[in-house]
Amino acid sequence: MAITTREGDHSYVTQPAKILAMKDLTEDTRYFKFKFLDESIVEENYKPGQFAIMSLPGVGEAVFSISSPPTRTDFIEFGVRKVGSFTEALFKLKVGDLVHLRGPYGDGFNMESLRGRDLIIISGGLGAIPLRSVLLYVEDRREEFNQVFFLNGARSPADMLYREDIIAMAQRGIIESHLSVDKDDTGEWPYHEGVVTTLFPKITDRVVSEKTTAIICGPPIMYKYVIQELLKLKIPKDQILMTLERRMKCGQGHCGHCAIGGRYTCLEGPVFTFYDVQHIKELI
Repeated sequence: MAITTREGDHSYVTQPAKILAMKDLTEDTRYFKFKFLDESIVEENYKPGQFAIMSLPGVGEAVFSISSPPTRTDFIEFGVRKVGSFTEALFKLKVGDLVHLRGPYGDGFNMESLRGRDLIIISGGLGAIPLRSVLLYVEDRREEFNQVFFLNGARSPADMLYREDIIAMAQRGIIESHLSVDKDDTGEWPYHEGVVTTLFPKITDRVVSEKTTAIICGPPIMYKYVIQELLKLKIPKDQILMTLERRMKCGQGHCGHCAIGGRYTCLEGPVFTFYDVQHIKELI
């Protein structure tokens, strides 16, 4: 989605985009698909894990992780949870209505550096939104990667994002997926029950530490325990990548909302290696 026209960099200029499609993912989270009105905008030069700023005239603006990959250039997608006045207004829009977008911001996943490696992608809750961009990138360039394991946790079956898409990717052999919910009150959940770390025994015997990169996104409590499991598997600290997009606000280092331990998450991240941030306890 890099909002760049043929005339040059316009990353600080909003661009109108039309809603092509929307659907509810959960009770409070919705999928949005947009297309820029200016067809000269090039949408290829962003990375999975980057984010954009969406604005509505007369309402305000907010930061959202991009959930579509740069390999798909005709549109841009987001997953949005309704939490506040901006998202309340966004959820009232209809297909064909306009929003304004600018970006991309932050530093995402360098997918080219992961070519030829095994991947363990671990998602919890809303972490599936930015990691969907990684998964779809892998799908579009599957020959560039070796084993790809996806471990996904949610509070309940009703809270799991993109479940059907993940299952379909697994059935086509794109990824090996393992899905878990903290608790199933329906009695109909066909997969694992327990926190996401209880999925690790399903892949442990096939992990080759020196050729594996782990990618993590989820709620704060998840990072500590997932990283412990990855270190048990002897994954190198500089090959444990995490995205900390929950701290984003202005996206440009002006507001200071994301500044921790002398690091500006929105400028240096949201993607960090565990090696880089292991001593900044507040960050993870």
